[in-house]
This record gives sequence, structure tokens and C-alpha cells, in this order.
Amino acid sequence: METEVQTPASESLFAPRYRALTVGSVALIVLYAFEALAVATAMPVVAQALEGLPLYAMAFGSTLAAAVVGMVASGPWADRRGPRTPLQHGIAWFAVGLVVAGLAPTMWVLLLGRVVQGFGGGLMSVALYVVVGRAYPPELRARIFAAFAAAWVLPAIVGPALSGLIVEFLGWRWVFLLVPLLAGLAAAMVLPPLRGIGPLPGHASAGRAGNRRRLGLAGGAAGSALLLSYAGQQRGWVALGLMATALAGLLASMLRLLPTGTLRAARGLPTVIALRGIASAAFFGTEVFLPLLLTRERGLSPTFAGMALTVGALGWSLGSWNRGRMHAPAPERVLQAGMALMLVGVLGVSAAVLPWAPLAVGVVGWIVAGVGMGTVYPSLSILTLELSPPERQGANASALQLCDALFTATMLAVGGSLFALLLERSTLAAYLAGFAITVSLAVLGLALAPRVLPLPARGRDD
Repeated sequence: METEVQTPASESLFAPRYRALTVGSVALIVLYAFEALAVATAMPVVAQALEGLPLYAMAFGSTLAAAVVGMVASGPWADRRGPRTPLQHGIAWFAVGLVVAGLAPTMWVLLLGRVVQGFGGGLMSVALYVVVGRAYPPELRARIFAAFAAAWVLPAIVGPALSGLIVEFLGWRWVFLLVPLLAGLAAAMVLPPLRGIGPLPGHASAGRAGNRRRLGLAGGAAGSALLLSYAGQQRGWVALGLMATALAGLLASMLRLLPTGTLRAARGLPTVIALRGIASAAFFGTEVFLPLLLTRERGLSPTFAGMALTVGALGWSLGSWNRGRMHAPAPERVLQAGMALMLVGVLGVSAAVLPWAPLAVGVVGWIVAGVGMGTVYPSLSILTLELSPPERQGANASALQLCDALFTATMLAVGGSLFALLLERSTLAAYLAGFAITVSLAVLGLALAPRVLPLPARGRDD
């Protein structure tokens, strides 16, 4: 039987009993963050080397789609068995997927590796949050979450440029192959301290039918997103039939996985969750195509293209820092300002497609978009907790992540299909089609921002 550890108030995250667990957990977050950012820089070179440019967006969307399945599976698994088992599997699948991608002889094999990597990453990310709740006492949890947040900062600053240097001097395969070696070291630190943490009381077999249902829905959503991407590679009636089937599957899965009212942006928490998905799809849908635009159309090296992603990450950090300094702001005003900045930024990046437009317009636009995302992202997280009763905070936080992944995967599937369809006819039209979607999403987010507070809080009828 587990007993809660009594921890002196002065004990830190690096006290002997927590040192290995803390270092290993933070290292896994760093590796997860680095890989996400590094692959964005390297993928233009990868797609051209493997002659898979039409599958470019699918290389990102497939990872997100598979991560949804991992996220849904990991939480109940951790409740039934303790966090060690799903974390161990997550690290293993994450590493195996990276090895498959790094050794891939074709783009389709690389996509297989990205799917496996995404599933492992989804397992790992949720299991690490369970580790915080089960292995650390309450007085240390805020500190370890702060350490997790900080673990994203360094990869965001140096990851894209470092990835560019690896691509230029070692080859793109090492962007994938270096991380599994380091993940093994992190696993050796984080897994042993978790051996004594078993299932939660009453969760050994509780809710399995509901968990299997949600897992099936997550698999349906992931499969539909992948099918939608595949449909974009087809032509004629076959393509239309596959797209209709995929969109119907996505809609049906989302209706059951996300809280009631999310897809129609019902006032209050449903709009908050929907806005997270819309903002993420707009931002990351633009980020995916930016390195390709800079390297293939503008002639920049992978290193300099990576630096463009870095300045966007710095803009995100600036936006988050500024949001943290605000004292009791009106949530809808903050979100409107953030979405307006994202809209201006994405329009700036879109302008960089035009051959006569200065490249600086696109780079500055990406900084502005980063500031907007840094303003929106924490605001939505805060609102989710404020609008959720204590017993629903975990479920609603999970819904926030699911909506983020599902909307972004769907955007990449649709945008990637249009990109593949138009690439042979007009490179300019192919890019503009993708950016038109992200601009439209930013406009939609701006329009929905006033709906984030429920009716009683605003004192007026809908």
C-alpha cells in the first residue's frame, strides 16, 4: 500500500530522493521538445532527399494523429498500472520511431517511423504529468511543472539552428538518430525511482469499458486524419470518396472525444477548448510550411531557416512573459489582442511567398505571430482551470490537449492535401492555399474570442 511521502518544506527537486527522477524527467521533455522543433527545420531537406515533397505535411500530421491515441491510452493505463509502465513503453516507442525514420529509405517508411514516434510521444507526455502527481509531494509540484516549462525554452532557442547545422555537416538522418541514444540515458534515470508506484486504489479495473471506447474513438480520429492526408495524394472520384469518409470519421470522433458544444463553440469552456485547437492549427500550420518556403523558394540554408523558427519561439516567450505580468486582465480582450497579432503575423509570413516581397516581412511576421501565440496559449490554460470545477480540471485539461492535436492534425491533412494537389501546377498557389487556411483560422479565432466567458459571468443573453 502506498503512503504519501512527508517532505520537509526545505527539500528541493534535487534532493537525493528526487534527483534522478527530476533530471530524467526534464531531460525527456527537452528531447521531446528538441525533436519537435528540429524535425521542422530538417524536413524540407528530408522530403527532397526522399523525393516525397507531396507527403511533406503528412510527415507532421501523422505524428500528431498518432499522439492522440497515445494521450488517450496513457492516462487510464497509468491509473491501472502506475505511471512507470506507460512511460517505459512511451520512451521505447518514441525511440523506435526515431530510428525507423532516421534509417528510412523512402518517404513512406519515414511516415511509418513518425507514426510510431508520435504514439510513443503521446504515451510519454501524459505519463510524465502523472509522475508529477504520484511521485512528488504537493509543495514540489509547482516547481517541477515550472522546470517542464523551462525545458521547452532551450530547445526552442537553439534547437532549430542546431538542427540546421546537423543537417549541413552530419546529414539529416542524424537529427533522428541522435535522440534515441540520449532518451536511453534519461530512461535509466527516470524509471528506477518509479518501481514502487502502483495502481491507484479502485482503479485496477474501474472504467475499462469507457476507456476502451475512448481509445477506439482516438484511433478512429487518428486513422481518419491519416486517411484524409492519403486522399490528398489521389485524384478523381477516389480522392473525393476517401476525403468524405475521412472527414465524416473525424467529425464523429471529435463529437465524442471533446466536451459537448466544442465544435459549435458554445459560450464558455467549450469555446475556450475550441479556441485552443483553432489557435494551434493556425500557428503550427504556418510553422510547418515556413522552413520549406525559406529553403526551397528563398534559397536559405537549413541553419538560417532554423534561425527563423528560433525568432518565432523568442516571440512566443516574449508574449508569455508579458501575459504573466498582466494583473487581472479581461480574458476576452487579451485573447482578441493575441489572435489579432497572430493574424497579422500569419499574413506577413504569407507575403513572403511573393518573390518580390522582402524576406524580412516574413521573418518579422513570424515574430509577431509568436508574440500572439505566447499571449493566447497561457490565457486559455488559465481559463480552462478557472471555468472547471476541481473534479473536472484533469479531464478538461486533457480535452484541451486533445483539441490542440486533433485540430492541428486535421489542418495539416487538409493543407497538405491542397499543397500536394497544387504543387505540380503552381508552387505559389500551393503555398497560398495552405496559408489561406491558417489566415482563415486566425480570423475565426479573433471572432470567437469574446465567447470565452459563460453567460452568467457576462450578464447578458447569447
